[in-house]
Amino acid sequence: MAQVQQDQLVNFQRRDDDTLWAVVASLGKKSRVAEVFRNRAAALSDMTWRTQQVQAYAEFLRRAGQPVPHYSLAPIRRADLPRKWTPLPALGFLRGEYI
Repeated sequence: MAQVQQDQLVNFQRRDDDTLWAVVASLGKKSRVAEVFRNRAAALSDMTWRTQQVQAYAEFLRRAGQPVPHYSLAPIRRADLPRKWTPLPALGFLRGEYI
């Protein structure tokens, strides 16, 4: 068994932890979980990609009268996801629905 000195920190991670990182899409006061990930780095990468997609099509969205979603990160518990939750496309309206 390895010895731990008093000045060292020991990191204990729970394997049954149900906390996930959510990429949240927002339009005004409405918000919806766009995607979920087990780690923050993956969620940050997805949020960056989604933001780039929105920026690339921002002018098209404005001319078409479509709302432009804003993305952010938030920790979320698996139990807080809606039962029939499905991932949201980057531009938010590709399935004929808005946030």
